[in-house]
Amino acid sequence: MLNINHNNALTSTKSVLHFHSLLFITFTFLSATVTAAYYADALSKSLLYFEAQRSGRLPYNQRVMWRDHSGLTDGLEQGVDLIGGYYDAGDHVKFGLPMAFTVTMLSWGIIEYGDAIQNVGELKHALEAIKWGTDYFIKAHSSPNVLWVEVGDGDTDHYCWQRPEDMTTSRRAHKIDEANPGSDVAGETAAAMAAASIVFRKINPHYSHLLLHHAQQLFEFGDKYRGKYDESIEVVKNYYASVSGYKDELLWAALWLYKATDNEEYMRYTIDNALSFGGIGWSISEFSWDVKFAGVQILASQLSTKENNKRYKNTLEEYHSKAQYYICSCLNMNNNGSNVDRTPGGLLYIRQWNNMQYVSSATFLFTIYSDFLRTKNVVLQCPKGDITGDDILRFAKSQVDYILGLNPMNMSYLVGYGSNYPKRVHHRGASIVPYRDNKAFIGCTQGYDYWYGRVDPNPNVLVGALVGGPDFEDNFTDVRGNYVQTEACTYNTAPLVGVFAKLNELEGLNVGVNDYYSSIASSK
Repeated sequence: MLNINHNNALTSTKSVLHFHSLLFITFTFLSATVTAAYYADALSKSLLYFEAQRSGRLPYNQRVMWRDHSGLTDGLEQGVDLIGGYYDAGDHVKFGLPMAFTVTMLSWGIIEYGDAIQNVGELKHALEAIKWGTDYFIKAHSSPNVLWVEVGDGDTDHYCWQRPEDMTTSRRAHKIDEANPGSDVAGETAAAMAAASIVFRKINPHYSHLLLHHAQQLFEFGDKYRGKYDESIEVVKNYYASVSGYKDELLWAALWLYKATDNEEYMRYTIDNALSFGGIGWSISEFSWDVKFAGVQILASQLSTKENNKRYKNTLEEYHSKAQYYICSCLNMNNNGSNVDRTPGGLLYIRQWNNMQYVSSATFLFTIYSDFLRTKNVVLQCPKGDITGDDILRFAKSQVDYILGLNPMNMSYLVGYGSNYPKRVHHRGASIVPYRDNKAFIGCTQGYDYWYGRVDPNPNVLVGALVGGPDFEDNFTDVRGNYVQTEACTYNTAPLVGVFAKLNELEGLNVGVNDYYSSIASSK
């Protein structure tokens, strides 16, 4: 647990009252009746976004009809089949690190809340979203010590404004191998495939085994040949640089492999490297495609409840302490100036560019951790006071409700949800006439000349995309060129799939957050 000063009980009590006052103010401001359909609709829409981001030959059951086949020669130049996978955002480069994180988070959401997703009738689409990524990773992992981690070139891509179906930019592929290591992207891809193997274990055992085989090979490769992938592939530095290094991804992968295999070797790896890799050394206030420490710490906290892990109690408690730091920081319940900022409307605010990615990933971890507290029947001891699982879930709900329109702008930042959402998303394909309606070639600069600068809404609605979101003062400008706020990414939406399902389940029980856990307990 965190070191807490209990000498001044009055101060602690005032801090807790202040926290609950902030929540009361937030929910008074976000005064709206939320029904089960509210979150179910958001869940259904969120899964459509991944279909809009597909690269490759689209399947017969493709629902986003303004998209068509693209990237059908990916890997041809290098003699490898790299057709498929996802475009990460509004451009057409396939970046392996954020793509893998997207798949990991989708998988974690199903692992935790698969039944709730099934109850909305969306499990099939969620599984398809994961498999579209893992099918690509299987091809990209062309031999035990080779992983293709980027297709396309960010620099030339950003000079063009084209539909993916018209691409004329470079599709050169980049790989990591023994001579050019990338432990971070190898680790994250291993984590994605291990997590997905759990998802498919019962419904497709053969596929699950195949994913696990790749995950184990990738982890071994990433651990044996250590290095940052952006030092091996310099073209990625301007787009997805590995600022946190690779040690968090190796810990992350080891924990997911332990969860997938129950092989104690992976748990020992997490314990033995806990200090040297920063797992119990770094106190981090963000969780993202780059920085995995908070995810590692919360996953380790979950696994600490297993009977087999009692022997690692001390180290796992240190992981848990850092997980607590993350949650307390986001709840403004630390007392050392390390709390996460919030906008006047109550939204977590990490940084200006695409802030919503940090909000969605944090909201997922809050939801997971609230369940963890219920399982252990304990409260979170923050420096400024004790916080219950109900408090944490309620705060998670406030962040989701803000995203869905209960904010000073009355704007839903999930595209296609409600009536007031971003209409000019910074997205090449969405902003140009659909290829299926008009197959006339649109050139590299033609897109900029005729489509990019238009003030009209995009001709295609990028349903389910979570855009970058408002600034520090809750202001949002719906302009296509305002990519800091209007571009969306797959890893923004991915964590919300599980959270939407959880909140929909809660509302379906027809109970408030305060009564949620007791209702669950009485139903078992």
